[in-house]
Amino acid sequence: MTIAEGQWREVALSDGEYAQICELLGREPSEVELGMFGAMWSEHCGYKHSRPLLKTLPTEAPWVVEGPGENAGAVDLGNGYAAVFKVESHNHPSAVEPYEGAATGVGGIVRDIFTMGARPIALLDGLRFGPLDEARNQYLYSNVVAGIGGYGNCLGVPTVGGEVFFDESYNGNPLVNAMCIGIVPIDGIVRAAASGVGNVIMLIGAETGRDGLHGATFSSVDDPEASHRGVIQVGNPFLEKQLMEACLELLAQGSVVAMQDLGAAGLTSSIVECASRGEVGVDIDVARVPRRESGMTAYEIMLSESQERMVLVATPDRVQEITEVLNRWSLSASVIGTVTDDGLIRVRDGEAVHVEVPVRYMIDECPTYAVKAEEPDYLAETRRFDQSDIHDISPGALKSTLTSLLSSPNIGTRRSIWEQYDHTILTNTVFGPGASDAAVLRQKGFPGGIAVSMDCNSRYVYLDPFEGARHAVAESARNVVCAGARPLGLTNCLNFGSPERSPANYQLVKAVEGLGDACRALNIPIVSGNVSLYNETDQQPIYPTPMVACVGVLEDIDSRMAISWAEGDDIWLIGGGEPSLGGSEYLAHEHGIVAGVPPRLDIEAELRMLQMLQVLAGSGGEIGAHDVSAGGLAVALAEMAITTGVGATIESDIVRERLDITWFGESATRVIVAIAPERAEHITLLAGEWDTPIVHLGQAGGDSLILPGTEGMAIEELRDASESALKIKQAIEVA
Repeated sequence: MTIAEGQWREVALSDGEYAQICELLGREPSEVELGMFGAMWSEHCGYKHSRPLLKTLPTEAPWVVEGPGENAGAVDLGNGYAAVFKVESHNHPSAVEPYEGAATGVGGIVRDIFTMGARPIALLDGLRFGPLDEARNQYLYSNVVAGIGGYGNCLGVPTVGGEVFFDESYNGNPLVNAMCIGIVPIDGIVRAAASGVGNVIMLIGAETGRDGLHGATFSSVDDPEASHRGVIQVGNPFLEKQLMEACLELLAQGSVVAMQDLGAAGLTSSIVECASRGEVGVDIDVARVPRRESGMTAYEIMLSESQERMVLVATPDRVQEITEVLNRWSLSASVIGTVTDDGLIRVRDGEAVHVEVPVRYMIDECPTYAVKAEEPDYLAETRRFDQSDIHDISPGALKSTLTSLLSSPNIGTRRSIWEQYDHTILTNTVFGPGASDAAVLRQKGFPGGIAVSMDCNSRYVYLDPFEGARHAVAESARNVVCAGARPLGLTNCLNFGSPERSPANYQLVKAVEGLGDACRALNIPIVSGNVSLYNETDQQPIYPTPMVACVGVLEDIDSRMAISWAEGDDIWLIGGGEPSLGGSEYLAHEHGIVAGVPPRLDIEAELRMLQMLQVLAGSGGEIGAHDVSAGGLAVALAEMAITTGVGATIESDIVRERLDITWFGESATRVIVAIAPERAEHITLLAGEWDTPIVHLGQAGGDSLILPGTEGMAIEELRDASESALKIKQAIEVA
């Protein structure tokens, strides 16, 4: 079949890219080849704009078992086991079909974990929506949350943490980032590299349908007018549970050579990537692919993104064994091809050959583009903000301002979200949502555990992409340390607008630079990640959102720290971060202003504070910890009081020249610590040893939070304000 003029643009290839393909092949591609090139050279699969930037990030450390390039990254937990983890986006599908988009995002990230031989033990999610006073945003929010809970709950993997943020920039383009973490013996990790000439390629799991066609390409184009409803996949979490258990059984008994899930670009990406990693060729016969719809073409079969499917590479003598295991789990298995030694991806439909292309053309020859980094005009305007133009609040307004901030959707409790998630199934969860700054999971059979947190202040990144990205790394690590853990590794999801124009091109370049700078300073490598570009509505990009998730290890689960204090505890402020109104929730929520520059991050001081807190956590005894972030010091104190039901009297004279900056200004490098009074000397000695500022704030007790110059705020009033933040009428129908 001859390719029609401009047909390549329908699969997100430019004129120049199509010409490059023709030059490589020495001929026009077939229709199936064109579709496969479109998928593999898409931004989603080929990372055309981001790949050169990602190569600058630090990815190595002595404890890194697997870095970027595999289905997920892995770090050594120090006891013969590795934590395997990754975060990915499902933004574009969720904007169209929020329930299924979010649900299949969960299913996809879980497959990335168990395909490496790891048992998934927890999920987290990072979400972004437009303001909840709009019906459409209520619909997206309600159904995304329901989709995450619906899939994870049915699958039997707990959702233990995450974060959510609301801003007008996400109107029409929500972000749904799903993270999964699993556990595996280090010698049990399986890589997705096809090998062994003559080995068979098997497709297992669900039958193939027409859902998901060109999902990888539609999320990689700058086409605000296109309708993408037809590409949304429909998930089946119960089938995924069967698939997960069957795959883990096969991997445990050594039945397979390699395993790869079918995600974006379906069979195309899984086969091509496996062959590329193993430096081999593959011969596929789509006539052998089980399908649930009649009349499907080779094009549709190769590009379908039907869910709950996996590709296996195995020696021919293990096929019967594999089939028997799958049959026990009520799953089908089909041999659809073989591994070859010619380096070609060959796709046949019976006797008819539709594809015959060197594998490296689809991977190594994928073009990359330099992203421009010219500073956009809006930054000059936002930097002109002078916080002295904002009138300070009076002592009498402290209470009303605090309760107002606690009722902000960006600060108040997320209880209405996490109550829809089963966060205790599998019985590994020690700290679930809301109990600590990071989720804490026990590692059964060992005294230690794992802490994991996901963070990004999108407003900071908008106002200063470099500094905002550094803040995302620092806060994610800080939250893990506040749970008592030592950070081991990061995974990230880079959510930006079009890299082809301002301001997203500048934001992307500078944010990646910021990520790398902070990771190197804190000695925490990035071991996996994902990039989602073209997040725009009518060419208006979302706030740049480099989501960062940190995984840390606790040597002893008893050394964990929670957002808590007990009657009579001393309350300390650790760290010397200077509060600022720039980019704060106070400025946005109370004054409707997003301006200024993010608080300054002294990364060396941050490292010293994190090291001090790790030593403190390991010193024994009950210790509470909570970082000071969105909303500032007053909000952090209120959150500790609400969580424990115990008030506090703050007596320290820490008020600067302005009350609003003191209590609601935001900063990095500040943590509230609650500890028994008899340990005052110990904590002050540690602070001196690590050259970290420390201030005694007051003492926990009573049923009110009393700030200097106030009569006190009852905990119940503070809790009611926080509980009101996300109370909306659940929007079931499409708005």
